[in-house]
Amino acid sequence: MSELHPGTAHPSPDAHLTLTARLNTSALDNRRGVIRLHPEVIAALSIREWDAVSLTGGRNTVAVVGVAPAGTPTGTALLDDVTLSNAGLREDTSVLVTPVSVYGARSVTLSGSTLATQSISAATLRQALLGKVMTVGDTVSLLPRDLGPGTSTSDASAALASAVGITWTSELLTVTGVDPAGPVSVQPNSLVSWGTSAPFGPKVSGPDSAAARTVRPPALARTPTVAFDDLKGAHVQAGKLTEWLKLALDEPELLETLGATANLGVLISGPAGVGKATMVRTVCASRRLVELDGPEIGSLAGNDRLSAVVDAVAAVGSPDQGSGILLITDIDALLPTSAEPVAGLILAELRKAVAAKGAAFIATSAVPDNLDVRLRAPDLCDRELGLSLPDGNTRMQLLEVLLRDVPARDLDLTEISERTPGFVVADLAALVREGALRAAARASHDGDPPQLTQQDLTGALGVIRPLSRSATEELSIGSVTLEDVGDMVDTKRALTEAVLWPLQHPETFERLGVQPPRGVLLYGPPGCGKTYVVRALASSGRLSVHAVKGAELMDKWVGSSEKAVRELFRRARDSAPSLVFLDEIDALTPRRGQSFDSGVTDRVVAAMLTELDGIEELSDVVVLGATNRPDLIDPALLRPGRLEKLVFVEPPNADARSQILRAAGKSVPLVSEGTEAVDLDTLARDLDGYSAADCVALLREAALTAMRRSIDAADVTRADVAAAREAVRPSLDPLQVEALREFSASH
Repeated sequence: MSELHPGTAHPSPDAHLTLTARLNTSALDNRRGVIRLHPEVIAALSIREWDAVSLTGGRNTVAVVGVAPAGTPTGTALLDDVTLSNAGLREDTSVLVTPVSVYGARSVTLSGSTLATQSISAATLRQALLGKVMTVGDTVSLLPRDLGPGTSTSDASAALASAVGITWTSELLTVTGVDPAGPVSVQPNSLVSWGTSAPFGPKVSGPDSAAARTVRPPALARTPTVAFDDLKGAHVQAGKLTEWLKLALDEPELLETLGATANLGVLISGPAGVGKATMVRTVCASRRLVELDGPEIGSLAGNDRLSAVVDAVAAVGSPDQGSGILLITDIDALLPTSAEPVAGLILAELRKAVAAKGAAFIATSAVPDNLDVRLRAPDLCDRELGLSLPDGNTRMQLLEVLLRDVPARDLDLTEISERTPGFVVADLAALVREGALRAAARASHDGDPPQLTQQDLTGALGVIRPLSRSATEELSIGSVTLEDVGDMVDTKRALTEAVLWPLQHPETFERLGVQPPRGVLLYGPPGCGKTYVVRALASSGRLSVHAVKGAELMDKWVGSSEKAVRELFRRARDSAPSLVFLDEIDALTPRRGQSFDSGVTDRVVAAMLTELDGIEELSDVVVLGATNRPDLIDPALLRPGRLEKLVFVEPPNADARSQILRAAGKSVPLVSEGTEAVDLDTLARDLDGYSAADCVALLREAALTAMRRSIDAADVTRADVAAAREAVRPSLDPLQVEALREFSASH
């Protein structure tokens, strides 16, 4: 799955448009919660296709954005009938469209007809709603969101047709509760349940709720569709699991002879979508596998959860059917850290499965830190396998498998693999599906045989957001590159050596026996382009960028800030190769022993040092800090092995200011001839004390001055620039610049 957390990277309350709502008559979009917008509107909102937006009419709702058909007026928003109703709109009325951040749902509760609640299981319900965005009070249909990337619907449609019949296509549900509050999207591990009660709450009484929460007997897992050789990047783990199962189930006497028990409990951890359950199903293809869906069972009342586990354990341990394996996927939804009393009884049943002769227990989790610690007891899951994110070579192998039977032309999979850091197999599958949508649309329009091209896949890269970064904000990069950054030679060289070289030439570092730099500190006066050059680095597309301001990680509650630091680096490891950008790092890591915040910053500094060079290796992750007060940073952070490269970002000189003005003036119609011509070289020499941000602001103010002179002005004159200089004054502080130069000389 991919793109399950729709939303812009940095939604701004100022980025909103008022459009005219029209009914979308397309049967393809019917009741699927999609709003179609003109490409120019999508660009103006600074979002991408399949991001989420908030719609404000008579009430507030959310929807995912698709591109409107050709010929749709710019100011028109096409909404299906359900979305119109959710927004409290009539046709041809105004709707306010705003980018919005949507978070993955921990739980969603819904109400529906008696037929639906009695017939549709929680797993099928979750699959039908996968990828949809919603708020409390919204009406949603069971029609899967199969229009964009990350949604596979065939299984859900078949299950719905089998359970409800043809009426499932017209069934409407009401969202009665979501966690967290606000707009959410349904995830593969979301707890989706019927009724108004929250998951893990007391059992709901009443005839409908009783039928809705009936526990279904565990089903044998289907035959896997993935061959062992296609488990790219997981062969070692699959081999270990195969060996353990062979010894525990087929040759237990060998272990007993050596004084060991044949009990087997395995916890398989790894990022979402990496293929944990797929690996288990492949390894157990020739064995009897009983599977429980953790989020589905976790959404039931306590007694029903226990009953489901009891039935599954009984099915696994049945001696007349031979050896059996119990698989519980996403077990953190069933046995979370904050356990209920029923968790003890569930664990007792799982111990029976582990202890039973000829039985084994396997659990998967994408967030093992959120698991009940008792699950890792020696008599339960005494062994653990970890699946990591695929590297570039593995991603290319996975793409080859996914595209094995796809008609294609002139594909460069090396380029695609290099530009997909943090992608798991589910993300790559979504990438291929999005590329296929583009190829199919082109073939339908031209009448040519469908063929997937390199342009289809590269275009899909702008749409797909990998699962490893779906819950985090991303740095807005635009189209700027390092080549577009004027001057800043030392800064660009340091970033290239510390970040890009280890990705482009890892064999050289290995051959020379050196570790690449782990961190870089950029320091300089405000407005000199520290953040800008990082944005240019991110645009290379070769690494994931996790950007955070130092103060955002600070929390008054004991342990919260340290946890935020650990979570930040965990996400970075999960999406490696990655860059952790800490803006205003002096607020996060000040000198220890000098604060009056009850030791919060001291503990944060310690957590940061532990992450940088602690026991857990920080592989393929580079930390980049930016500050204008390097003297306030704890010295322990600046030693080799941590933020070892210190780069002073000098204020721009005349040549650099000229380059900055030329880059910023590309879109500004400056007069080039005559007495009113604007000479950027001469102007740059006269701008002593101006930072890069000041130079850009100067041209922006000059354009506004031209508009004040005449709203129909077609160009910006020398006089406009002179007037703008009176409004935009230099911001560089000579004393601060000199202090930074002294710091640079001493380090």
